[in-house]
Amino acid sequence: MPFVYEHPEYWKKVLDMILSTQNTIAMERKLMVIIYEYGNPDADNVLIQLTGDHELSGLENEVEEIRKRTSIDFRFIAAKVDDWNYELSPWKAPAVFGNEDFGDGAARTLEQILTLCTDKSKAYYIGGYSLAGLFSLWAAYQTDIFSGVAAASPSVWFPGFIDYMKEHEIKSKTVYLSLGDREEKTRNPVMSQVGNCIRMGYEWLRECGINCTLEWNQGSHFKEPDIRTAKAFAWVLTEKERMEQGIIYNPNVSELTDE
Repeated sequence: MPFVYEHPEYWKKVLDMILSTQNTIAMERKLMVIIYEYGNPDADNVLIQLTGDHELSGLENEVEEIRKRTSIDFRFIAAKVDDWNYELSPWKAPAVFGNEDFGDGAARTLEQILTLCTDKSKAYYIGGYSLAGLFSLWAAYQTDIFSGVAAASPSVWFPGFIDYMKEHEIKSKTVYLSLGDREEKTRNPVMSQVGNCIRMGYEWLRECGINCTLEWNQGSHFKEPDIRTAKAFAWVLTEKERMEQGIIYNPNVSELTDE
């Protein structure tokens, strides 16, 4: 047997290499969102959207759509994650499409988002599309920093999430929900429950006294996510103003109506 295998310094080096590899893997799981900013950096209202590479090309159009729908000034922060299924999932769950399971990185992602919310003179709103919409809803159960939640086509089919909503208290008083009217028409047994789940979630939030709306958009999950998310942010952004004026907004009609 070669001498090197018996030498204690050799095994020390092997152990160091193993520990170094483990640390490298751990460091790779350290989340680092990349920030894209639009709008007025000095605005009192700050919109924070969790996003991914697949949505970056639509951000400018989304911001323009928000501007079309409200005259309220805002700063828009898009926080891009790299590992969509890991960084936005509140807990581990098996894959429901493809082979990639869902992780439990949402808590660490939220830690980074909260570093963007330190100015107490500002009003912060969180939102996103699909799994980012689910993350935004979940985040509102963790902190009261968000004045509103803009959850466009949120992945409320996520295993255990509706039960989580019923077992915990949401800390944001204004919530926008939406879904495409064809999203539940799928053969996937988990995702086909999204319609039932969002109806249950909406009714539960209303029962809890939350100022919540549910808008049904035309089409499947992949139709105009930038427009749908813009509508979500515009609604939560202007809801306080509408409430102060005593106006109730029905997103399924084309104009504001007095109650």
